[in-house]
Amino acid sequence: MVPGLEVKFAGGAPVLSDGQVIEGYASLFGVTDQGGDAVAPGAFGASLARLAAKGDKVRMLWQHDPQKPIGVWDEISEDEKGLRVKGRLLPEVALAREAAALIQAGAIDGLSIGYRTIRAERDGKGRRVLTEVELWEVSLVTFPMLPEAKVGRKDADDLREVTALFAAAAEALRV
Repeated sequence: MVPGLEVKFAGGAPVLSDGQVIEGYASLFGVTDQGGDAVAPGAFGASLARLAAKGDKVRMLWQHDPQKPIGVWDEISEDEKGLRVKGRLLPEVALAREAAALIQAGAIDGLSIGYRTIRAERDGKGRRVLTEVELWEVSLVTFPMLPEAKVGRKDADDLREVTALFAAAAEALRV
């Protein structure tokens, strides 16, 4: 079974009981996105510290739509690779259940950041390097501006187990 995912069926539709845990990199340091921007290590630090001091959080949205929150980010931190996020899709939110199904099917896996640039500079490669940003939200998206920013891949055995579970439940519904 996928860690953090318990699937039950109610009225023929999958229901997540405890929320689906998702994690991955929302931004990678030094990698140029499709808009010609790259994020420098440490660019998120001040913003994350300000949010923590206020007791506030970075929002989890669907496709950058502020009217469509679908979960919560429980952990956001910078490491040597980039901005690592870990959170939960909320089972009480219909769109979050849809997002979970799309992630499980491999139809969506993109992560994208919503932010305001505080400081940036141009480098010798013609790109803008973001050295400080105010991070507002991290969204699950179909097409991320940084294609390498993705939800972490599930282990192949876990995917086979979930697929078998869905197939068995679909068969039970046909009877």
